[in-house]
Amino acid sequence: MFFLNNFEVKKMDLKKYIRSIPDYPKKGILFRDITTLIKDKDAFKESIEQLSKILNELEYDKIAAIESRGFIFASALSYKLDKPLVLMRKKNKLPAERYSVDFELEYGSATLEVHKDSIKEGEKIVIIDDLIATGGTAEAAVKLVQKSKGKVSAFVSVINLYDLGGNDLLKKDGHATFSIMQFPGH
Repeated sequence: MFFLNNFEVKKMDLKKYIRSIPDYPKKGILFRDITTLIKDKDAFKESIEQLSKILNELEYDKIAAIESRGFIFASALSYKLDKPLVLMRKKNKLPAERYSVDFELEYGSATLEVHKDSIKEGEKIVIIDDLIATGGTAEAAVKLVQKSKGKVSAFVSVINLYDLGGNDLLKKDGHATFSIMQFPGH
């Protein structure tokens, strides 16, 4: 159970649906696999319900999803909450004019992009991803919203790997963060 603006949210224990895989995608990484949550219809439905309760407490115009697993949760939330969906994709996956941000991951580097016409000036955006670890991807998504002249309402993830610092990085920059599950990163 957790509290959001004095609103009590009762939770099904979703942690038991997350598989941990050591040394993936490289040695030293403990990968938190959400496919085991997604394949269980009740657990997936519960995760969307819990995320919806968080989003219902926020003020925003659009939901932005980070490729690829963020798409799964954000598309369901977009449908359920009747909000437009913005896709943030890996380099060269979007066909129209786009903004790009390069960033570092826990296990490499990457580029995240968004179509320039996806976010209008002043629009409030909730960014959704499956997981936040070191915050590199999340920070890139925030920068894409800012390049688009939008405002970040919050960053919402299914899982927060709390000891890897990503949530703290976003909070330090003044961004609200929420997640429905917490795990250590190692």
